[in-house]
Amino acid sequence: MKTEKFFTFISRLILGSVFIFSGFVKGVDPLGSTYKFTDYFNAFNLGFLEPFALVLAITLAAAEFIIGVSLLIRIRYRLGVWAVLVFMSFFTIITFIVALTNPVSDCGCFGDAIIMTNWQTFFKNLVLIPFVLHIFWFRRAGQDVFRPLFSWVALTVFTLVFLGIEAHACRHLPLLDFRPYSIGTYIPAKMTIPEGTPQDEYRTYLYYQKNGIVEEFTEDNFPWQDTTWTYVDSKHVLVKKGYEPPIHDFTIVDEANTDITSTLLSDEGYSFLLVAVHLGDADADAMKDASRLAAWCELAGHSFYCTTASGGQEIEAIRQTLDPAFGFHTTDEITLKTIVRANPGLLLLKEGTILAKWHYRDFPDLEAFEDLLPSLMTANRMALENRALVSFILLFLLISAGLHLFLPKGTMDK
Repeated sequence: MKTEKFFTFISRLILGSVFIFSGFVKGVDPLGSTYKFTDYFNAFNLGFLEPFALVLAITLAAAEFIIGVSLLIRIRYRLGVWAVLVFMSFFTIITFIVALTNPVSDCGCFGDAIIMTNWQTFFKNLVLIPFVLHIFWFRRAGQDVFRPLFSWVALTVFTLVFLGIEAHACRHLPLLDFRPYSIGTYIPAKMTIPEGTPQDEYRTYLYYQKNGIVEEFTEDNFPWQDTTWTYVDSKHVLVKKGYEPPIHDFTIVDEANTDITSTLLSDEGYSFLLVAVHLGDADADAMKDASRLAAWCELAGHSFYCTTASGGQEIEAIRQTLDPAFGFHTTDEITLKTIVRANPGLLLLKEGTILAKWHYRDFPDLEAFEDLLPSLMTANRMALENRALVSFILLFLLISAGLHLFLPKGTMDK
């Protein structure tokens, strides 16, 4: 009996922690999960589901977090056990299919906090399954810490707090930024491949034709001395992935098709980078504010760039309607979505280091920039992120303790 209870405790601890962590890292950045859902929908020809991607992302993160809370604290415990069984059964099958077909490079199960391959995700689920089966088998032995009414109250409190975090992340920038473009990042350093790191390994296949029949050869056995064979084609297949720097696709091209990436990253002054993934969907008022900022930058001697994934028609359309005080540059759409979770978003850089980032709802007033620039320190943002994480943990513990200590006497009686 003691062994059973101990293993049940360990199972609850592991599953609860994994689900809380998984839900939290996705909840602080729901747009990241939205993009991942969109990738899946496109890969499986389910484009009609794209409008629901954000709702699904918010729901998935909240469900994972609440399941974790249910298991870890034992609030509506048996319901949580059933939920984790259904959840793990469904997603283990899904991750196996994804691992076989490989429609996307990583599953996104831990957001951008921990990047896992599809096979790693599947094996992670296999490791968790025994813990799920154990707590399900012994679910009747588990008791809620509260009576039914207050169990629902507790779950509601946790749900509302978590949904509030997700709502904040949707309307502003994520409280925690796990992406390679976080504040304080020196971009050139994350674009560099260190010496001695593994390189990509390829296998070359050569195709030769003889008597109307095309055959495949490798570099070791192709008929280079036999003149009766005619070369047709070749292909290179990646057999082993080498080291890939965190930032490997950051390229900014101007309208003359000139790469100005190095110019931006080597600028010794302040440089503003406006990121508008799709100009047609960008917030109109924010674009007007950005145009005023660009005009101010020209007077103040600062650089201003606008980069987008939009094509020439969208660029021309916004020129006609806005007449912006800046030119347009192009960058890969996925890169732009990774840089900042806003359309538009604004970055401040100096010599390749990201000093600040703003969601369009949080653009500072133009008058504030003059005093703001000298005072910007990346350490301030890093401290803010640390405080946000610690605050969330403390809030979680305080809610848990409060439910135990301050509920009416007899609430936990059976």
